[in-house]
Amino acid sequence: DLDHLLAEARETGMVVDLADGLGAVPPDQVGRTLYRIVQEGLTNARKHAPGERVGVTVRRTDDAVETVVLNRCSPRSLGVPGTSNGLIGLSERAALAGGTLEHRVHGDGTFELRAVLPWR
Repeated sequence: DLDHLLAEARETGMVVDLADGLGAVPPDQVGRTLYRIVQEGLTNARKHAPGERVGVTVRRTDDAVETVVLNRCSPRSLGVPGTSNGLIGLSERAALAGGTLEHRVHGDGTFELRAVLPWR
């Protein structure tokens, strides 16, 4: 239930925008994995970019669902090391669902978490 997850994030003061193009309830494993990816993306944004707007996009193609979580990193968080355990766990979870997970910081300081999961 992404709506509930995003509502909880907003209750903590986060500004979260959602572009949702699923159009249908995803298969069970895909839905659980997608939820965890968005949840971890929001957690990372809260930790490393407090006060920054977060964009969540969920887009379905014929055979996959792409999920992107974007936020600008606060200048003080750039270069601050984390354990990356959450991202490692998400990569493993995406792989178990037959998908992929990538993350990177763009030159403008925007952090991107992107997952592609098969729709099956």
